[in-house]
Amino acid sequence: MTNTNKLIAAMAAGVAIGSLLGILFAPDKGENTRKKIVDNGKKLSDTLKDRMNEGKNKLSGLRDNIRGRVDSLKETVEEFAS
Repeated sequence: MTNTNKLIAAMAAGVAIGSLLGILFAPDKGENTRKKIVDNGKKLSDTLKDRMNEGKNKLSGLRDNIRGRVDSLKETVEEFAS
């Protein structure tokens, strides 16, 4: 895991833990607190899914770009070899 990925994971964990602690120590009914925890968990899950999809799309685009460049280089080499 790269340093950037470690930093992002640590930040996400910190936000999640901070949110959870803030909710747990807020003076509210237990039912409301549990609902807030579930709602925040869903939001975090959705955010992480969106980020993962963005990353997959970026990697896919990068892969396609690299493949295109390799194919172009192969064609150029084949032209010079002929």
